[in-house]
Amino acid sequence: MFPPRLAADDPRLAGRHLLALPDDVAAEEVEVLALSRFVGSRWETPVPATAPRGRAARDPMAGVGVLRLSRHSSAVGPFALTADDVARLGLPDGTATAFLVATPRERGEPPYPGGDRDGLKRAFPDAVPVRDEERVLRWLVDAARRLAGAVRVADGAAVLVPDVGAGIDLTVYSDTWLDPASGLAVVQRAAPSARLAMDGVPWAGPATSPATGPSAAGAPGVGAGAALTGLGERVRRRLHARADEWDATALTAPDELDGYGVEVDLGADGLVVVEAGGDDVVPLVLRGLPWTADGVATYRVRWEPADVEELEREHPSAGHAASRTRAQAFVTAFARELQAVVGGEIADAAEFLVDPGDL
Repeated sequence: MFPPRLAADDPRLAGRHLLALPDDVAAEEVEVLALSRFVGSRWETPVPATAPRGRAARDPMAGVGVLRLSRHSSAVGPFALTADDVARLGLPDGTATAFLVATPRERGEPPYPGGDRDGLKRAFPDAVPVRDEERVLRWLVDAARRLAGAVRVADGAAVLVPDVGAGIDLTVYSDTWLDPASGLAVVQRAAPSARLAMDGVPWAGPATSPATGPSAAGAPGVGAGAALTGLGERVRRRLHARADEWDATALTAPDELDGYGVEVDLGADGLVVVEAGGDDVVPLVLRGLPWTADGVATYRVRWEPADVEELEREHPSAGHAASRTRAQAFVTAFARELQAVVGGEIADAAEFLVDPGDL
């Protein structure tokens, strides 16, 4: 059999996590997702293109590759799984191949109460993974969600089957900034009811304290005013003139926005919001590109359901899933329209790149 079989009773399963995948997932796809999250990821041993022969065929590791994730963690595979192996390991029907993942056993405190969308709290009820093991396990869950696979954890053999529909949010990274009017116009191509969300917050005046009243900057006889009483008249006039000049400049200069929002009300299905802003930090896979060197414009397209707690449930309600499906149509449409105008790249909630043609 090529790739080589991994039996359900194989001793190599002990102490290792398992990334289980459908038969239509190539090893190169796993490599791309690893490169998206791990700086030093690379094939230490490439996956052979053909089945090994002769003496090499008797090597239990022949026919598989070794994908380095980090200094201490690696993934070995792909291995083939029979239907019987799949059933005995408790993996989903349709699983055909798997990667064995070795990582240090690093555990911290018991999990905090609250949501558990990825199922990691359920899998590790006594002490959650930390450091490298946590990074690797979160990547495994995200990769399984992206590739419609599953994760079998080493301890207790819990099986995590991530909801492929969860995490519908998308972000467009670009070197092109759209002003609020332009951003709104682009979103309205897909949803004419979209509106700008830029309502200000009324200013309640300067901070006060019982002892001094208004803040020192504006209190006569206190703070700045009192500090100037010891200066000569000429110095005081010059300082006041400079302050007046600064105030006049600030009042006449145009407002500089570093972010804004566009939202679409979906009624019972919640809101879809586009948050336009900027960021100096980009996903790993985009670092080092010429257009990201000085930071990027970001257009984050997020869904806010009516019940936000449902977002963190491993198995959300049918109603939430239905709302999410309807909202996803808007999320993908907005990201597609924005990327068509500003260019750049689209990434999902796990910072994996998304081909606009797949939206």
